[in-house]
Amino acid sequence: MLRPTLGDFSSIICFKAAIAGMEDALGDKTTAIALTTAGRSRGKNLAQQLGLVNSSISLDDLASKLCHALGKDGTCLCTVEKIVDEGDVIKVYTSETLCSAGEPQGSERKCTFTLGAVWGALEQAFGKRFQGKHTESVLRGGSHDVFEFTEFGKSK
Repeated sequence: MLRPTLGDFSSIICFKAAIAGMEDALGDKTTAIALTTAGRSRGKNLAQQLGLVNSSISLDDLASKLCHALGKDGTCLCTVEKIVDEGDVIKVYTSETLCSAGEPQGSERKCTFTLGAVWGALEQAFGKRFQGKHTESVLRGGSHDVFEFTEFGKSK
């Protein structure tokens, strides 16, 4: 059913309350797995909607398309600042992530859904399976929330 007045979006406050409730009911690790998996599904669907599946798009263009879809002109999940290839590692630099919103400095909160969404989109765009992790956080002194991806089965 469509929401003619409220549209497709809800608030970060409500989404983070759902995350906190899941953490209380399921525990941190199980919730992180579920949210990352849900994010990957979202990212894969997004890549299909954007026509990025197995594309030969440049990393700059991919970052721009993801920023548009996930940023202020899209779902407001995060801003994708840049994507860089450092040999065996693809790094995605994000800001204003859903996970960091409202968190105090020093918080141990990890980006799970956001990491998953970027992860799923990258897998579809490159036609490869990746292992992903959140390696730098604005909550812990980083300039960005950085996600690192290595091809599944290859070590860093």
